[in-house]
Amino acid sequence: MQNCPDAIAYIRGNDRFPGLSGEVRFYQKQHFVRIVADIRGLPPSSSGFFGFHIHEGTDCGGSDFSNTGGHYNPAQVPHPNHAGDLPPLLLCQGDARLCVATDRFRVCQIIGRTVVIHSESDDFHTQP
Repeated sequence: MQNCPDAIAYIRGNDRFPGLSGEVRFYQKQHFVRIVADIRGLPPSSSGFFGFHIHEGTDCGGSDFSNTGGHYNPAQVPHPNHAGDLPPLLLCQGDARLCVATDRFRVCQIIGRTVVIHSESDDFHTQP
């Protein structure tokens, strides 16, 4: 197993959720990307799930994260088939961990983009 990721996204909260932090590590394999997320300080959630996506923007600017853009979707396909659509995070005592593989993008295509954890679960239908 490769120990050194090809890219890392550092997760941070805002004024409302200052304790939110973590890392999302991306490992390029021959035919897929392994994504490993380790998130801490998530707020309570009515469903226990949080939407989790790669967005087109390159900046999380501002306390409302308005510069993140829409879901990363270079093929212009409907949600939930965007390249940036990832499985939801499941809350466990304020933390979430996820390991998943995807062939929807290569690491070089998402470097510099934003990783967003949404405050609610994804309904897998509504177009963001």
